Amino acid sequence: MQLAELLAGAAWLEWSGDLDLPVTGISYHSERVRPGDLFVAWRGGRFDGHAFLDAARAAGARAAVVERPLEELGAARAAITLVRVADSRAVLGPLSARLYGHPTARLGLCGITGTNGKTTTTYLVREVLRLLGPVGLIGTVSAIVGGQGRPLRLTTPEAADLQALFADMVAVGDRFCVMEASSMALDKRRVDGTAFDVGVFTNLTRDHLGPTEHPDFAHYRDSKARLFSLVGRAVADAPEKRLPRGAAVNADDPAAAGMAAAVAPGVPVLRYGLAAGADVRAADIRVGPDGASFAILHPGGRETCLLRLAGRFNVYNALAAFSVGRLYGLPGPEVAAALGRVAGVPGRMERVPGAQPFSVFVDYAHTPDGLDNVLRAAREITPGRVIAVFGCGGDRDRTKRPLMGGIAARLADLVWLTSDNPRSEPPESILAEIAAGVQAVAGARYTVVADRGQAIAEALAAAAAGDAVVIAGKGHETRQIFADRTVHFDDREEAAAALSRLGYR
Repeated sequence: MQLAELLAGAAWLEWSGDLDLPVTGISYHSERVRPGDLFVAWRGGRFDGHAFLDAARAAGARAAVVERPLEELGAARAAITLVRVADSRAVLGPLSARLYGHPTARLGLCGITGTNGKTTTTYLVREVLRLLGPVGLIGTVSAIVGGQGRPLRLTTPEAADLQALFADMVAVGDRFCVMEASSMALDKRRVDGTAFDVGVFTNLTRDHLGPTEHPDFAHYRDSKARLFSLVGRAVADAPEKRLPRGAAVNADDPAAAGMAAAVAPGVPVLRYGLAAGADVRAADIRVGPDGASFAILHPGGRETCLLRLAGRFNVYNALAAFSVGRLYGLPGPEVAAALGRVAGVPGRMERVPGAQPFSVFVDYAHTPDGLDNVLRAAREITPGRVIAVFGCGGDRDRTKRPLMGGIAARLADLVWLTSDNPRSEPPESILAEIAAGVQAVAGARYTVVADRGQAIAEALAAAAAGDAVVIAGKGHETRQIFADRTVHFDDREEAAAALSRLGYR
């Protein structure tokens, strides 16, 4: 595609060089530039992409989209074609979508946002949409393209990578995609240029607050709501889609009204939940160690759902997925049956197998609400004690640390505080802030062990028959990040090894 054609419709502020150039790809990272690429630079929190214009040109970039006035770019102005825009992030998505032929115009797309439950809900929705054809997935655990997993660095990839993934799905025959839309991705415009048919809101609690993330809770909330402003809206220059449109929002969450209000006029909204008045509601809920059974009441009737995922919070995730199925016009009985086929989600209340007479679960819960949910779920299905092992990530929202400490102290019988991903912070400082919340709960029994492997081993050694040990915070993750190194670390592997040392083989 010619550069001038690719940039058609973009609001240029100024340009220099030759616009009659063929462009074969788009890159935003100088080390990933391939010959023929258009390089897109912006001023980020840690790096300024404009500083890498020479490196991009040397790697074969034909042109660059920039934000800085061209007169500030010195020699680069003469060495490479430059096009200045007001916001490079805002154009990266639309440009990438155009270059890849608007893949989401040929792909049914459901986006899911919220603080907790996104990953599990994507897996449930994927199983539902498989009733209509092959379904890709993009999320925290991985991407799935043509039925094959691919590792991802970000829950919602950067715009150019995202559109390339969509294009790959179309090329291999996927007819639908379900994806997690993170608040940072929505705020940073990564999904601009993407045609969503359906949007899902799971819930909203505090997360991702801090100097490198959202400045306050209102900003976090409003970033989530951006997804619903995109649902059902046409993408400029893209072919018209002829798929059902709609939004599913958790009616029991206080933020639901704001999410629904962001939806375009004429796009239907289904409200799901447990409280009376929801369009899609669960009743007669029975939760056990192997899942949950409940009735789904909806405008089309009543279905029985036998869910194989443990925890009352997963009833909400199932209701969200059921709502998506109904928005796409699928029959209620078939959708309910599809939900029952999902046996588990990596790192989400994932059982660690073994001969031990107690249960061991690994879960990604890393927010106050997430930890509350998983510990309550463990309490519901456990005849004995609940033992918690968790920490909080460094360089992230510090205010949630004592909150999570207090939750663990109230809901667990024994608590081990340990490291998560300390990053640049001293682990001892993070643990002291968590411990402050634990200490505010009278009678709390806790141990502080910075070494996560040792903490897991000690907690498992303390467990007795009928207990449940919940190892929270990292879930599916397979690495631990320190200030000076990143090491392989998998809670599931650590737990299995510790159980083996205890003789439970």
